[in-house]
Amino acid sequence: MTPAIKVLLADDQALLRSAFRVLVDSEPDMRVVGEAADGAQAVEVARAERPDVVLMDIRMPGTDGLTATRMISADPDLADVRVVMLTTFEVDEYVVQSLRAGASGFLGKGAEPDELLNAIRIAAGGEALLSPAATKGLIATFLAQGGSGVQDGPGAAGYAERLAALTTREREVLVLVAGGLSNDEIAERLVVSPLTVKTHVNRAMAKLGARDRAQLVVIAYESGLVRPRVE
Repeated sequence: MTPAIKVLLADDQALLRSAFRVLVDSEPDMRVVGEAADGAQAVEVARAERPDVVLMDIRMPGTDGLTATRMISADPDLADVRVVMLTTFEVDEYVVQSLRAGASGFLGKGAEPDELLNAIRIAAGGEALLSPAATKGLIATFLAQGGSGVQDGPGAAGYAERLAALTTREREVLVLVAGGLSNDEIAERLVVSPLTVKTHVNRAMAKLGARDRAQLVVIAYESGLVRPRVE
C-alpha cells in the first residue's frame, strides 16, 4: 500500500488552514501532519515532520512564505520536501522569486478543491505546477522585463558552463520542459518513451543543479536558452 502524502499547511489565517485540513484529510491518499501560522514556524514544523508537500502562503507576518521556502530549499535534510506557494492573485509579483527560491509551483487561493488536491499530488510526484499557460506567460513576462528577483540570478554567464555539459537531446528536452510540456507530450514530440524523457529531465536537473522541473524552466529562461515571448 502506498504511504499517504504528508501535507503541511502554512497560512496565517486559521480559518483557511482549517478548511484545507478538512479537505486534505478527507482524501484517502493524503493527510495533514502539521500547521504553521508563519514562515518560521513552517520551517520548524517541516524539519520535525518531514512533509512531502508544504502548502505555503506567500504573504505571512514575520517570516514570509518566500523566505521560508528558501530556508527549506537550502536545508539538505529537507531535499525531498516540495513547496506549493499559495497566492491570493493569479498574477503575483513574487511568483518567479518563489520558483527560484525552490518552490515547485504556485496555486491561486481561489482554486477549486479538486485543483488543490491535484496540485498536492503533482508536487508530491516531483512534477512542477506550471499550468495553466498563464503561469508560463507570467514567468516569461517577468524575465523579459527584469522582474523582481530575476536580476539576482546567475544569468546566461553563470549557466554557460553547466549548459555546455548537457547533451544535445538534454538541451532539446529542456527547451520543451520550458515550454510547459509534460513528459508524455515531450515523448510524443520526440518519438521516444516517457521513461526516456524522464531520464533526460533528471540528468538535466542534476547537471544544472535544479530541484525540479520548475527550476528547469526558470534556468532555461535566465540562461537565454529559451527566449520569452511577450504578447
